[in-house]
Amino acid sequence: MQIFGDWRGLGQAARGATVALGNFDGVHLGHAGVLRAAHAARPDLPLAVLTFEPHPREFFRPQDAPFRLMLSAERAAALQTLGVALLYELPFDAAFSHFSATQFVRDVLHGGFGAKNLACGADFAFGHRRGGDISLLAAEAEALGIGLTIVPPVTDAQGPISSTRIRRLLQDGYPERAAALLGRRHTIRGEVMHGDARGRTIGFPTANILLHRHLEPARGVYAITARLPDGAVKKGVANIGQRPTVGGTESRLEAHLFDFAGDLYGAELSISLHHFLREEQKFASFEALKTQILADASTARTLLDAAPAPPA
Repeated sequence: MQIFGDWRGLGQAARGATVALGNFDGVHLGHAGVLRAAHAARPDLPLAVLTFEPHPREFFRPQDAPFRLMLSAERAAALQTLGVALLYELPFDAAFSHFSATQFVRDVLHGGFGAKNLACGADFAFGHRRGGDISLLAAEAEALGIGLTIVPPVTDAQGPISSTRIRRLLQDGYPERAAALLGRRHTIRGEVMHGDARGRTIGFPTANILLHRHLEPARGVYAITARLPDGAVKKGVANIGQRPTVGGTESRLEAHLFDFAGDLYGAELSISLHHFLREEQKFASFEALKTQILADASTARTLLDAAPAPPA
C-alpha cells in the first residue's frame, strides 16, 4: 500500500481510483462494508481511502480526552489487510478546515485524486463547518462524471456499528463485545518505556506503555496477548490505569507476559485486550497487591488457555 500526504502533484499511478471516504477510526466492520462497496462499484480500479491526520475532532477540540481507537500507523496496517492499495492521509489543519464542501470535491477529489468513484456512509459530512452532505456530494459528483456509492450502515441487533459504540464498550469494560464489532481484538500499540521496576522485584516484570492519544479503556486488569517485534505472540495479563496503590498519577498500560524473559525497552508492542478481569483498585499494602496480581495472572492464564483466540 502506498501512502500520500498531499492531494497536489500526484503521479498518474496515484490517481483514478475508487475512493472510500471517512475517518476510519478503528477500521471496524462498518468501515469494511464501505471498502467492499467501493471495490464492488469499480473492481477494475485501485481501491483507495481518503482520511485525515489528525482526526478532525482532535483539531477542533484539543481539550477533549484522548479518544482514538487507532493511531495513524495502526490504521494504515488495518486498511492494508483489507486490500487498500492507496491511502490518502491528508493533514487536517486550519487552512484545510476552511475548504468549502464544493472546493473539497472539485479541487481535492476531482482535481487532486482524479477519483473515478466515491463511496461513503449516508451520514458523511465534509467541508467548512461540515457544510456538505451526501446530497451535495451526489450533485457535484454527477456534474464531474464521478460515480458515487452511498453505503447503508452495517448493523447488528443493537443498531449501526460505529466507532462511538466501540469506544463506549471499551470504556465500560467489554472488550469481547468491542471485538465483535471490530472484527478483531482491540489493540493498543506503543513503545515500551522504563517504569519503576516494582513488578520485577516480585517476579512479575512488566512492559510499560503510555496510552498517549489512545482511548483509555475501563481501568483495571485484562487478559491480553502481545505481539512482539519479531511477530511472536505471547499471552499475559495487564493493568490499565494509574496504579493507585503505588501512588501513580499517569494512566498507562503495564503488561506482564507469561513465560517470557527478555529486554523489551524501546520495542514497539501491540497489546490485544481479550477479557476484563476486574476494576482497578487501591490495596492496603504492596503485599496485598502482590497476592492479587498472582490471582489475576492465574485467572488470565485459565481464560486464555481455555479459549485461545487467533492473534489480533
